[in-house]
Amino acid sequence: MAMAVPGTNGVLGQGAEEQKGETARLASFVGAMAIADLVKTTLGPKGMDKILQSMGRTNDIMVTNDGATILKSLYVDNPAAKVLVDISRVQDDEVGDGTTSVVVLAGELLREAEQLVLQKIHPMTIIAGYRQACEAAKERLELLALNHSSNEDTFRQDLLNIAKTTLSSKILTQDKEHFARLAVDAVLRLKGSSNLESIHIIKKTGGTLKESFLDEGFILDKRIGVGQPKRIENAKILVANTAMDTDKIKIYGARVRVDSMAKVADIEKAEKEKMRAKVENIISQGLNCFVNRQLIYNFPEEIFADAGVMAIEHADFDGIERLALVTGGEIASTFDSPDKLKLGSCKLIEEIMIGEDKLIHFSGVEMGEACTIVLRGASSHVLDEAERSLHDALCVLQQTVQDSRVIYGGGYPEMQMAKVVEEKAARTPGKKSLAIEAYARALRAIPGTICDNAGLDSAELISQLRAAHAEDNTRMGVDVVLGKAGDMADLGIYECYRVKEQIILSATEASEMILRVDDIIKCAPRQRQEE
Repeated sequence: MAMAVPGTNGVLGQGAEEQKGETARLASFVGAMAIADLVKTTLGPKGMDKILQSMGRTNDIMVTNDGATILKSLYVDNPAAKVLVDISRVQDDEVGDGTTSVVVLAGELLREAEQLVLQKIHPMTIIAGYRQACEAAKERLELLALNHSSNEDTFRQDLLNIAKTTLSSKILTQDKEHFARLAVDAVLRLKGSSNLESIHIIKKTGGTLKESFLDEGFILDKRIGVGQPKRIENAKILVANTAMDTDKIKIYGARVRVDSMAKVADIEKAEKEKMRAKVENIISQGLNCFVNRQLIYNFPEEIFADAGVMAIEHADFDGIERLALVTGGEIASTFDSPDKLKLGSCKLIEEIMIGEDKLIHFSGVEMGEACTIVLRGASSHVLDEAERSLHDALCVLQQTVQDSRVIYGGGYPEMQMAKVVEEKAARTPGKKSLAIEAYARALRAIPGTICDNAGLDSAELISQLRAAHAEDNTRMGVDVVLGKAGDMADLGIYECYRVKEQIILSATEASEMILRVDDIIKCAPRQRQEE
């Protein structure tokens, strides 16, 4: 129970709170398990979505089942819950998928640890057991991994299977064959590069998700200005972030006093000449396409049009950064040193139509692996979730290209690791064996949760899988479509080895960190001194 420690008798200042021993540990367990239970229902192919509604003025809503997105959007007060939110974010940044699994596994490990603590087993004993179990699980996972990188066709099929498995639990599950091909084609174009920045995703409402396509080149969501060339071959592109609207004095609060309107006209003329000199300086760099992050006013746009230069204004910063990357240019702000400017290039710039919108298409860019995925869908919420789903698939495929090991999915690796961990528990003397057994039960909770979310009898299915995994060379996992145990190789359910390894390591480390806690101190904010 939390108690306020008075400033006169205690060490802590007035208003500070302290929770000690069992109370602190229980508060940590409860907070972490609550976060795990919150995202547990989103796990697996039949997982449900959550609606996140902002309480601000805009009342924005987000529909998602991505664990990292859900947890990132929450305001969490419990310190142990914040640890789980953090490991979910790290999982998302590191490998892109498994964000829900890592939180669910950490939550189950803490649930088991709570029971062991109630049996008067010391937390350090539990931690030692968890560490041994984690090592045994990791060794088994390495033995289960398959590597087909030597055979290009088989490896491509592995990538397709991994993409389909990743997309199975997302909004794109109905069209997972189509999107798996899009994702694999996009990642293989990178030729082993880890830079996903060269894969640009554009969202356009209208049409259906199945109408989404991959375009070889770069598409900028902007229109070409009036009176400018709509098509340029062998383009030299200058990407800039500079003010092209200085037909007014930009010193706020400044006052210019003149004794006649003629003087005002002189000031305007001087500003116009200054802008003309700037535009002519830009044109003299030998470019025929100018892309600016900021606005381009009518006067400079007119000069660009007269010179036959395509001028594109107000391109979003993310867009011009990618454009500079894929065309081989650099973003410029000043134009006084021509030798320091680096122009981008591409074979063709033209205006295209997607739905009812006009966009600018750059083809034959210098970075040959660059491509754009155009997503179509019924609403902005559908498109946002589709983008998150596709990004997860791209990240997992990129990890698989770098580390080509794959494993069967559908709860198969968890059942195999649980079996090995239980065998280790049987050979381990002392109380540590109870912690190792608890680790095996937590691992089996992952396929159990997949079954529960699909409306299946998890106790029956898990017992069937345990019996199947008692035999050697089994490949059985959860088949949620038929509601029974199925052969993962025949069903084509594969997962990335790196994702699964990261889940095991991160969940174990997070649960270990929370288990070590025996004191929670909330310090009162320092009071402002009145002068």
